[in-house]
Amino acid sequence: MKLFVAGLPGDFDNIDLKEMFELYGEIKYAQVIIDRMTKKSKCFGFVDMLNDEEAKETIKLLNGAKIMGKKIVVQKSDE
Repeated sequence: MKLFVAGLPGDFDNIDLKEMFELYGEIKYAQVIIDRMTKKSKCFGFVDMLNDEEAKETIKLLNGAKIMGKKIVVQKSDE
């Protein structure tokens, strides 16, 4: 299941995002979206989890959680 993750700290990269979600299940990939002009994070990204049940549980656990003082949003991606 592909997850949308918003509200990430500006210095989060793909490795940080992957490591955070690996705590909750197997990850196919994790990608922080980068602005093409500024080369800085847009503070959101996508995580593809292999197991749908683990993904649903991860949404319950992480949606609304705080990371480095920022509240994140984790939900199923529409893509």
